[in-house]
Amino acid sequence: MLRIKLFSLLATLLALAACQTPTPDGLSSILASGELRVGVSGHQPPFNMHSRHGGLMGFDVDLAQALGDAMGLEVRFATMPFAELIPALETRKVDIVISSLTITPERNARVPFAGPYFISGTTVLALHDTLEDVHSPREMNDASRRFAAVAGTTNEAFVRDYLGSAELVSVRDFDSGVALVLDGKVDALLADYPLCRYAAMKHADTGIDLPMSPFTIEPLGVALRADAPMLVNLVQNYLGTLERTGLLDQLKAKWLGDDEWLAEIQ
Repeated sequence: MLRIKLFSLLATLLALAACQTPTPDGLSSILASGELRVGVSGHQPPFNMHSRHGGLMGFDVDLAQALGDAMGLEVRFATMPFAELIPALETRKVDIVISSLTITPERNARVPFAGPYFISGTTVLALHDTLEDVHSPREMNDASRRFAAVAGTTNEAFVRDYLGSAELVSVRDFDSGVALVLDGKVDALLADYPLCRYAAMKHADTGIDLPMSPFTIEPLGVALRADAPMLVNLVQNYLGTLERTGLLDQLKAKWLGDDEWLAEIQ
């Protein structure tokens, strides 16, 4: 009797297994479409920005194009506010996000990441005399201070978590934050070091500067659709290849070690 019951249970399990179909991976649909939809903010120089002709350019843009070429796909960029990038992944409006996006546990709980492809850090952009007596983030935590940060970024989270006594001014994009600094409407803008360095170069005659070294470690990664685990694996492999062949170092030298591209921006 026991043997009969076991055979019956086994037959039932095999029948159920035969009725189940494998869950399709999102990579298959991406390959079938012939294009890779890449989400960027378009306002994070030198990682992604608009040229004077209106097109996108920057470290992230070149990296996305290299990944698309390696996959044999046409790259189609979708620009949107930074805070909308991960929701766009979750609703499958884009396939990947390459937009100076820090890998955090909270974000990784929502979408998978490949990388990191660059290590950055939060720093401060301010006019020369605004924070001249301030030498650390601890000294910035003052109720008389106002600090700007782009909405949805780890920089905004830093102000909220560690500078709670100061007023947080959330802005839509990096350029808006720089404008507030230049107009004296905030004491400083908190942003990733390469972005702040770019702003200091662009506005060299205004007295804007980086009064402190970066005080966080920000691993930047490629965020991908949660329904495409094979795509995550593929992008991670390609990032490793680009690093070993020296392409990532070339991109870093082009966008972070040279300022010739400044003539091409708006």
